[in-house]
Amino acid sequence: MRYGFIWLLAACAVLPLRAQSGAEGPTDEKARKTYREALAYQEQGRNDAALDSFRKADKQDGGHCLACQKQIVKLGIEQQEWKAAETAAAEMTAQAQGDKDTALAHYQFGVVMLREGMVRHKDDQFSRAHEEFTQAVAAAKNFPEAVFADGQALAYLKQDDAAKARFEQFVKMALPADPSRQRASRYIARPELARARMAPPFAITTIDGQHLSLDDLSGKVVLLDFWATWCGPCRQALPHMRSIANNFKGQPLVVLSVSLDDNEQYWKYYVANNEMTWLQYRDGGFNGPVSKLFSVDAIPHTFTIDADGVLQDERIGDSSIEGKLKKLVARARELEAAGKP
Repeated sequence: MRYGFIWLLAACAVLPLRAQSGAEGPTDEKARKTYREALAYQEQGRNDAALDSFRKADKQDGGHCLACQKQIVKLGIEQQEWKAAETAAAEMTAQAQGDKDTALAHYQFGVVMLREGMVRHKDDQFSRAHEEFTQAVAAAKNFPEAVFADGQALAYLKQDDAAKARFEQFVKMALPADPSRQRASRYIARPELARARMAPPFAITTIDGQHLSLDDLSGKVVLLDFWATWCGPCRQALPHMRSIANNFKGQPLVVLSVSLDDNEQYWKYYVANNEMTWLQYRDGGFNGPVSKLFSVDAIPHTFTIDADGVLQDERIGDSSIEGKLKKLVARARELEAAGKP
C-alpha cells in the first residue's frame, strides 16, 4: 500500500496558504536567478532539485527569502526532509512581524513538527508541535486551523481531555459547511480517531444532486474509485466496479466513483449509458480538490475506508478487493449491532 499521502493530510486540510505581508521573493540578484531555476524544476516535477535550489536561493538571500522558505517547508514535508523544513520554518518564525505573520509562522512550524511526529512516532515532535500551535493561537485568537491542528497534536500525546477541548473550540469557530467541523465532532466523541490513519474529510455534490461528506457515511465502508472516461484501464475495470456495487447492495458499503473528466456532458452520458447507478462525482482532473487530497496521480485508483473513517487499503489498477471488503463490512455490521456510531 502506498500511504505516502497520509502524512500530508493535516497540511492539505488545514494549512492556510495565505500570503504573509511584505516582500516574499529574494532581493539578491543571484538568489533571484536561483529562485527562478527552482520554480522551473518544480514545474518539471523535479521536486528534489527544486528543494535544493530553493534552499540555495534562501542562503544567497541571507535567509530572508520568505517565498523560498514557504516552498522549502512544503517540499520538505512532502519529501520528509525534516531538517530543511524545520530550518525554513524557524527562519519564518524569527523574521515574522506583527500578530498575523507571527501566528502563521508558528502554525507552519507546528505543521512541520506534527508531520514529522507522525512519521517518526516520537512524542518530542508532538510536544513541539503543541507549543508552536499554542503560540499561533496566542498571536491570533481567531485561528481555527491552528486550534484543530493543536487538537491533533494533543491527541497524539494521548492528552485526550485537552484534545477534546481543542476540538470543541474548533467546532464553535468553524463554519457549518466546513467538512473539518464534522470531523472534529467525531474526534470529540472518540479522540483516539485523531491519531488514526483517517481519510481526509471532504464534501461533494453527486451527479444526482446529493450533498454529502465523507463523515456523513460514518458507520459504512467506503470504496473510493478514481477513474475517467478517457482512461482505457478504467473502462476495462468498470464491469468489476459494477459487480462490487451490485454484490454489496443493501450492505453497509458505499461505492463512490470520482471522475477526473473535464467534459461534464460526456461524463454524464457515459455514466448513464453504462448503468453506473452508484454514487458518482466529477472532480475535473488530477488537480481536482478530492484528487489532490488523496494525492492521486494514476488511475484507476481505489481507496478503501472502514466504518470508522480509517483508511485501510489503497490500490492502483484493477485488482480483487472483495475479500477485504467482506471483512470490513462484517465489522461495520458488528458496530451497527452494538449501537456504535
